[in-house]
Amino acid sequence: MRKWVTISLLSCLAVAAAGWMLSAPKPVALANAAGLEGAGNAQRGKLFFDVGGCASCHATPGQDDRLKLGGGLELKSPFGAFVAPNISSHAQDGIGAWKVADLVNAMQAGVSPSGQHYYPAFPYTTYAQARPEDIADLMAYLRTLAPVAGKTPEHRLGFPFNIRRVVGLWKLVNLDPAPIRSDPSKSAEWDRGRYLTEAFGHCVECHSARDAAGAIDAAYRYAGGADMEGAGWVPNITQHKDGIAAWSAKDIAWMLKSGDTPDGDVVGGSMKSVVKNMAQLPEPELAAIAAYVKALPARASAPRPVKK
Repeated sequence: MRKWVTISLLSCLAVAAAGWMLSAPKPVALANAAGLEGAGNAQRGKLFFDVGGCASCHATPGQDDRLKLGGGLELKSPFGAFVAPNISSHAQDGIGAWKVADLVNAMQAGVSPSGQHYYPAFPYTTYAQARPEDIADLMAYLRTLAPVAGKTPEHRLGFPFNIRRVVGLWKLVNLDPAPIRSDPSKSAEWDRGRYLTEAFGHCVECHSARDAAGAIDAAYRYAGGADMEGAGWVPNITQHKDGIAAWSAKDIAWMLKSGDTPDGDVVGGSMKSVVKNMAQLPEPELAAIAAYVKALPARASAPRPVKK
């Protein structure tokens, strides 16, 4: 009996050790980290800032300046409440002391400068596809913005979601660090739109259904789904009849700029904030995003839960 108890204990220890190793944070191996530092272009970085919707989450609530990135916005979810952090240029409370490599690690690997996992409420699963040199541009722009003092509150998560190490196991299944490759069979406009939409715009994060672990369900990619904050239903934006098949690429570009839909309606909810960001983009970039969205494969909408 004692022998079997010993074997069981050793097996448990071995499994725990393997889990600990597999769940370890894995920073990006940047060969040119020193070269990226100081090489960014702030003007190009503003484009990625707007496409990425950084202000929507990180601007301090209760004030009108979308460039005061003191954080504090609370994002509710089935796993608990996440609080968007301060990403202003404040050296202590924000990311003013970060290097470009730190931002690359945060966006591509979901790893903090101190070596901890970030929760995927920060959409690094899509930002992972961004090019490091574009992230350097984004950092150059962020460094031009005013510092905002004040630490944000901690996330409020229940067990086991409050154990950050568990996120490492989630990443093994759901984080694909493969960069976006150009598709020679497509137009340059489509290619640009794909990069902006997938790598920075993270439209898929809202417009897709999710599984029990909070990961995007590939069967309903861009086909809409329940809002993670429980605020309703996010629409299907594929070329299915459930989605926006009747919209032209010009309709999509105009909606992103104005918030007006082809049927005379106006977007609501969190999409209003998206439009505020997208309206800052030059017309060719809006056209590229619209061309890519217009080409999304048709998928039927995810089934809505039955009301009790």
